[in-house]
Amino acid sequence: MNKPVTLGLDLGTSGVKVVALDAGGQVVASAARTYPLLTPQPGWTEQRPQDWAAASLDALASVADTLRAGGWTPLALGLSGQMHGAVFLDASGDVIRPAPLWNDQRTGAAVDEIEGSIPRGELIARTGNRAVTGFQLPKLLWLRAAEPQNFARLHKVLLPKDYLGHVLTGQFFTEPSDASGTGALNLAARTWDMDVLGALSLNVNLFPEVVESWAVVGRLLPEVAAQTGLPADLKVVAGGGDNAAAGIGLGLGAHRPGVGSVSLGTSGVLFAPLDTPTPDPLGRVHLFAHADGGYHLLGVTLACAGALQWFRDTLAPDADFAALLAEAGTVPDGAEGVTFLPYLAGERSPLMNPDLRGSWAGLSLAHRRPHLIRALLEGTVCALADTYRVMRPISSLETLLATGGGARSGLWLGMVSGALDLPVQHIGHAPGAAEGAALLAMPAAGLFPDLQAVMDTLRPQGKAVPPQPVEQALKQHAQALRGLPGTP
Repeated sequence: MNKPVTLGLDLGTSGVKVVALDAGGQVVASAARTYPLLTPQPGWTEQRPQDWAAASLDALASVADTLRAGGWTPLALGLSGQMHGAVFLDASGDVIRPAPLWNDQRTGAAVDEIEGSIPRGELIARTGNRAVTGFQLPKLLWLRAAEPQNFARLHKVLLPKDYLGHVLTGQFFTEPSDASGTGALNLAARTWDMDVLGALSLNVNLFPEVVESWAVVGRLLPEVAAQTGLPADLKVVAGGGDNAAAGIGLGLGAHRPGVGSVSLGTSGVLFAPLDTPTPDPLGRVHLFAHADGGYHLLGVTLACAGALQWFRDTLAPDADFAALLAEAGTVPDGAEGVTFLPYLAGERSPLMNPDLRGSWAGLSLAHRRPHLIRALLEGTVCALADTYRVMRPISSLETLLATGGGARSGLWLGMVSGALDLPVQHIGHAPGAAEGAALLAMPAAGLFPDLQAVMDTLRPQGKAVPPQPVEQALKQHAQALRGLPGTP
């Protein structure tokens, strides 16, 4: 056997990324391709699954060329991707219509239908989540109501990465971490909830079989092997949803319940491993199955580094981010009375209110741009603190590993540490979902005996950042939140 590697593929919203990892977890080849985003109506976001397939096959072919040139042998391919989307296939396996995505908002009436059929508390107890407009289950009900002619043709509904698995192998499978983002998976049983589907008059046969995230779901179809240059016997592994796969890359799982992660990306994300499915009774944070066989809480705030991006693009287009962050560092805790509410796109965790909007308050003639920036950073970490207050009683977090573009700022990470009262560690290179998918494929490739051995051996090490004081910012945030219509 020539130098073995596993492949990981992450089917993102803006593009697909493929990586090859050696047995030491090092990236030896990678490729990325993009595809368009469709917005046919306000609030609608779609993509063509055929575009995903074409881009993915092209990226796989590029990586295969690099591996051949370097004498590497691919043994298995793990899949990851954007969660919650809906790919509708007919009995011939053809795509019926473009796929609504995770951030599509057309399904308000379908959410009402779900909550009118299954009491919210019961739905949360069964599936870990309330009905959410972006989840897959409301999309299926929307198709039945809005496009009955397409619903009549429907044979299978697949999540994005699972559609790609079908393209590669001809098989229909999913796994719990992604399936728990549909709104129809019973978390305790880790299979489709027949009572939920029955209450909505949906046939379970519309959904694929659920297997473990590290399970082999098939091998490449001959035509796929010929097109990509990959071995015809290449094993394809079920993989995980993007957040779960990224968690695998960080070594996060039920065997290390005290270690979670915080992502300062476009949105802010708190990830907390669990060994049992324990939801927030009000559904203010998400509960999903994890790709390691356990579970995880996921708290998502909708504007984090994206808020700073908006500020730079709108109010300071000639400044770079390092300069803006340096300016924020010159202003004390509380930004001398300025408070920023970061709800530029509404809010998910824990307020679950899409109609909230952002604002600065407390401005005076004495304030300058550094005060606005400092208040913006403080507002994003206060929103994460609101989320953590819900997660804390049902999790065991003792430290957080930091990822995302905002994690390059020691000031910002220090604010997170101060606001959540948790140690935060910076990681030089944080593995993404594609790397996590490749790690999920390593047991199938025979490189490790099981997934826990992979995670324990290859998990990255972090370096603690000093906490920053944010007590005044937290007080101002709580006061501003109390005066906001529709919030506690």
